[in-house]
Amino acid sequence: MKLLFASDSFKGSLSSARIAELLTEAAHEVFGKCACVGVPIADGGEGTVEAILSAVGGERVSVRVHDPLMREIDASYAVIGGNKAVIEMAAASGLTLVEENLRNPMKTTSCGTGELIRHSLHSGCREITVAIGGSATNDGGMGCLTALGARFYNGRGEELDGIGEDLAKVARIDLSGLDPLVRMCRIAVMCDVKNPLCGRNGATYVFGPQKGADNAALDVLEAGMQNFRDVIRRELDIDCDKIEGASAAGGLGAALAVFCGGKIQSGIGTVLDIIGFDELLEGVDLVVTGEGRADRQSVLGKVVQGVGMRAKAKGVPVIALCGSIGEGAEELYRYGIRALISIVNEPMTLEYAIKNAEALYHRAAVGMFRAIKIGTEIIG
Repeated sequence: MKLLFASDSFKGSLSSARIAELLTEAAHEVFGKCACVGVPIADGGEGTVEAILSAVGGERVSVRVHDPLMREIDASYAVIGGNKAVIEMAAASGLTLVEENLRNPMKTTSCGTGELIRHSLHSGCREITVAIGGSATNDGGMGCLTALGARFYNGRGEELDGIGEDLAKVARIDLSGLDPLVRMCRIAVMCDVKNPLCGRNGATYVFGPQKGADNAALDVLEAGMQNFRDVIRRELDIDCDKIEGASAAGGLGAALAVFCGGKIQSGIGTVLDIIGFDELLEGVDLVVTGEGRADRQSVLGKVVQGVGMRAKAKGVPVIALCGSIGEGAEELYRYGIRALISIVNEPMTLEYAIKNAEALYHRAAVGMFRAIKIGTEIIG
C-alpha cells in the first residue's frame, strides 16, 4: 500500500509538515510497513513559500523591506531552479504583520511586496510567482508599483505615497520609471478570488472589514478605488472590473495584471504544479488531505478541493481529515473527496482544540486507518 499525505496547515496549531508526520506515524501503527509520502501544501496564502521549499528545495532569500505601515522588517522569498522566484505577499504586506489596534487599510501599503519583486528581478529571476493571499492592504497595488518605479500624482502634480487613502487622490499615472525588468519576465499571480475590483462584491466591501476598515472607511476606500479604476481606464483603456480576480489583495491582482502583465491563476493549482503533484500520484492507493475547517468556502480554490480534483483525474481516492466540518462541506464530494472526517470527537472549545491538536489529530488518524484496514480485510 502506498499513501500520499497532502494536507494544508491547521492555522495556529499544526503545520502541513507536522500533519504529514502524524499521518505517517498513525499509518505505521495500523498497517505496519507501508509506503508513506508526505508533501507540504498551501493554497497561495501564508505558508506557500515554506511549503514549496520543503517540497522541492531551493534557496530562501532574505531581504530588508517595508511592512504595511512602512516599518523595516526582514522578509524572504524562494528561488527554485536558479531563476524562478516564489514570493508570498503575506511575508511583506500581510495582515499578521500589523497589530490589531493598528489595522487600517486607509494607511497600509503593498510596498514591501514590490520590494521583494524588485529584488528577485535584480537577482536574475525571470519567472516570478506571487502568492497574494493574506494581505493587510487596500491600496490598489499602488505601493507595490511604486516600489517598482511607477509614480502616482494628485491633481496638483504632487507625488502620492501609495496607501489606501491615496486612491481617491490619483489623477495621473507615470510609468516611465517602471523597472524595465518587469517587462522582461513572466509573472504569475496566485489567486482564487473571482470578484471585480469595485462594487459591493469588490475588493473594499468584501475584504476591507477583515483588514480593519469600519463602515465610514469602507465608503471612502470604495470611492477611491472607483477613482483609481477610472484613471486606469482613461489612461490605459483597460477596465479593471472586467479582470477576474482584480479585487484580490486589495486590488494588487488588478495592478499586477494591468501594469506588469501578470497572469492570474489558481493558487492551489500553481502550487500543485510547482511541486509536481501529478507525478507524485503515480502508484498511490490513497491520498489524505485536509484543512483547519472544511465548509462551503473549501470549494473556492482551497487545498482540499485542489488535491481532490487532481487525484480524481488519476482515479485515486481521497479522504479529507479536517479540524472541523461546517455547513456546505459536502460540496467537496463533487471534487474527488470520498470521505470527510473531523478530528473533533466531542464538544470542546476552539482554544482546547488548538492546544491539543496533535493528540486529537493522531487519534483521529489512527481511527481512520483502522476503518480503512477493516474495509480492505472485508473486501480481501
